[in-house]
Order: sequence, then structure tokens, then C-alpha cells
Amino acid sequence: MSAPPAFPPLAEAVPVWLRVAALSFGGPAGQIAVMHRILVEERRWISERRFLHGLGFCTLLPGPEAQQLATYIGWLMHGPAGGLVAGGLFVLPGLLALMALSWLYVLYGHVDAVAGLFFGLKAAVLAIVLHALWRLGGRALRDRTDRLVALAAFVALFALSVPFPLVVVAAGLLGLARGRRPAEERAADPAEEADVLIGEAALPRERVGAASSLRTAALWLAVWLLPVAALLVLPGVPPVFGRVALFFSKMALVTFGGAYAALAYVAQQAVEHFGWLKPGEMLDGLGLAETTPGPLIMVLQFVGFLAGFRAPGALPPLLAGTLAGLLTTWVTFVPCFLWIFAGAPLIGRLRGSRRLAGALSAITAAVAGVILNLAVWFGLRTLFARVETVPLGPLRLDLPVPGSLDAAALLLTLAAIFAVFRFWLGTLQTLALCAGAGILLRQAGWA
Repeated sequence: MSAPPAFPPLAEAVPVWLRVAALSFGGPAGQIAVMHRILVEERRWISERRFLHGLGFCTLLPGPEAQQLATYIGWLMHGPAGGLVAGGLFVLPGLLALMALSWLYVLYGHVDAVAGLFFGLKAAVLAIVLHALWRLGGRALRDRTDRLVALAAFVALFALSVPFPLVVVAAGLLGLARGRRPAEERAADPAEEADVLIGEAALPRERVGAASSLRTAALWLAVWLLPVAALLVLPGVPPVFGRVALFFSKMALVTFGGAYAALAYVAQQAVEHFGWLKPGEMLDGLGLAETTPGPLIMVLQFVGFLAGFRAPGALPPLLAGTLAGLLTTWVTFVPCFLWIFAGAPLIGRLRGSRRLAGALSAITAAVAGVILNLAVWFGLRTLFARVETVPLGPLRLDLPVPGSLDAAALLLTLAAIFAVFRFWLGTLQTLALCAGAGILLRQAGWA
């Protein structure tokens, strides 16, 4: 029997996970590419096949798949402690950076230079969302059924005001019923895995029983939800904290497809139902999240921050905003550890499942329609000063007021789209150029 793989001590792995976190810009595709380069090609901690198996498993879960993949690999190497380190460090740089930018936003957002910066970021973000939709559509809409699912998801959200969670659940159920043959995989090549720490062979922690998985699930469920329950019943806590905890805990259950898929629904609820944000501020938050490392879903922290800042109760507004932002991050990311620590031992049993492959395919197709709704929702509020909801029988359509078109926003958005699609400009370069252009336009009085 061969000796178990000699993993580096956890202390030696920490700088590597910090490097992964610091370089994780550009959304999930860029973050997964960074992890692949460092963990598969450079460090050879995990084989190509096991990396892709883990990615497929994490894609099936709600939440940010890149952060969950880091947690999964950390768990494979060093157990729960390794998963906490890898997943926690993946989030930490973005948490700190976005919190600092949130303070800047509420303190100096009305200064001309800062207002111009955010004006430019809106145009860049719209171009980036359209590019994400184009890339996802090319991969996800493989046949007529996929395209119909995407169209149905868009109509349900844009015209029928169906809640986003119901769209995701309906797509998943349709995919389960339909099924899809998983992609064929080549057999593992022993030569390729000769010096890889995690290859095809199962590790001891992957062989835990159902009882152990249930105990783990119960523990992390308590870690996630007990603070939420406390905020709902403790006296003296600003009511907004309970609403933030409950709303984003619900979102943690249905955030399939990454940040873009959930943001239109979150923005609509935050603006129209709760009154936490003003129209267009979600775009500002997404622009800030695009400039920081880590998962784009971190933009939810910005929403929670503004919710606490604007309804602080007896607390100072900045303190209330900071606490509400941290609370949002807690209820958004703690469930990720629950899914991984309780579900990772099942990954081998999930390989090759036709029904799960069908569910994933249908959800991914629906996400394309969801992101189209996001692009339309953001685009209307970027390019027009006024948008009205017009009832039309069972439909409720958001339509722009033509006379409120912002010519400067239109020109800057078209320039950003041209730069992204024609010159393949990266996310950070697009954000930087549009932010600079926004500042210049604001100083000139054109924005």
C-alpha cells in the first residue's frame, strides 16, 4: 500500500492561499483561472481531473463557485481548518477593500471627482455585464431547449415580476426531469498524476459516513442561523439588522450562477421593497466590487452597509453600516462552508449523474436569461434618468422616459462596449479608463 501524500503543513499553505486571494480579480472565470495556474500547474496540489470534478460540484451549489472551490481544495488537503483558511482568505481582501470603499462612498460620494468616478464605473459595469452574458450564452445555450429556458427566465423576471428564487427552482426541477448525459471524460493518466498530491485516489476524509455529514451540517446550520435568530428577537437591535440577516440568508439558498444572476432581484428588492438603496446605487456597488479581489457577490456587503447606514436606530450611522455590512457577509458566506464541509464527501457519488447534469444545464441556461434581465435593468437606469413601470394586462414593463436619455452616459457606455468586445480590454483596464473618463466629463459639466 502506498504512503499517504505528504501535504505541506497548513502554515506553509497560508501564503499560497493569500496569493490566490490577492490575484482573484475579474469575476469567477478569472478567479478559477488563477487557482488553476497556481494549484494545478505550479504547486501540483491537485490533478486536472480532480480540479474539474470539484469545480463541477461547486457549480451545482448556491453561492460563489470560485470561493467554494478554494474551500473544497483546502478541505481536501487539511480538513475543516484548511477549508476555513482557504475559503476565508479568499473573501477577506475583498471584504476589507469594499468596506473601505463603502465608507468613501457615503462620506465623499457627492464630491465632483468621486461622483464622476462612479458615473464612469456605471458605464463600464454595463459593458462588463453584457460581455459576461455573451460568454455565458455561448457556453450554456447549446440547443433549442436551453434557449427556450433562457427566454422564459427573462420574460418571467422582466415582464411578469416572478421572484428570482422561483425561477431558479423551476429551472432546476425542469432539468432534473429532463436529464442530460454528462460530458465524457478521459481516463486518468498515471503519469500525469505521479507528483500530484490529490489525484484520483480517494482521501480518508472523503469516506466519512452519512451520520458524520449530518452532524457537520447541523453544526454549520447553527453557526449560520443562530445569529440571525438572535437579531430577530433581541431587544435594542435596529430592526434593519434582522431584515438584512433574513433577506440575505434566503438569497444564500438560491444564488446559483454567481453575482450577476442575483443582482437584479436584490436591487429591485433593496430599492423598491426595503428602500435601502436609491436607483442606480447597485451599479455603483458592483463597480466597486469589480475593482476588488474576491467574489463579486461581495457587492451584497455594500447593500447591507447602505441599509444599516440609512436606518441606524440608536447607533452612529457609520457603525451601523459597518455592522450590517459584516452581517451581510456572514450570512452570505457561512452557508458556503456548510455546503462544502457537509457535501464534499458526496462528490464521488455525484459524478456521472444524468439528473444532476440536467439540473445544472437548465439552471445555467436560466442564468443566461437572468443576466439578460440584469443587463436590461441596469441599462435602463444607467442611460435614462427616469424609468416608469407600465402595466399591460398581466405584464408589468419597466420602460424609459425617452426625454430623460443621458447622452454622456450613452456615449461612454458605447465606448466601453466597443473596448470590451472589439479590443478585449480586461475588467480592471475598462473600469480604470471609464472612471477616468467619468471624472473628466464631470469636471467639464457634461455628466
